[in-house]
Amino acid sequence: MKSNIVEGYGRRRYKQEYIRFMVFALSSNDETIVHLETLFETKSLNNEDLFKDLHKRSQQLGIKINNFLQSIEKNHNKFDE
Repeated sequence: MKSNIVEGYGRRRYKQEYIRFMVFALSSNDETIVHLETLFETKSLNNEDLFKDLHKRSQQLGIKINNFLQSIEKNHNKFDE
C-alpha cells in the first residue's frame, strides 16, 4: 500500500498513472481489511481490542486514500475540460 502511494507519487506528472497507483493503494487497503477480518474470524487473532483498533484504523485510512483519490481525479478532470 505504502509503496503504491510512493510509486504513484513518483508518476504524478502522468495523471492517469498517478490515479492508477492510488486505486492500487485503496484496493490493497481493502484487501488488508479482509485479511484482518479473516484472522479474527478464524481466531488466529483473538485479541478483540487489537482487532477493533486495527480495523478502525484501516477503515479510516481507506477513507483518507479515497478522498485523496477523488481530489486527484477532480483536478485531473479540470484539465480535460
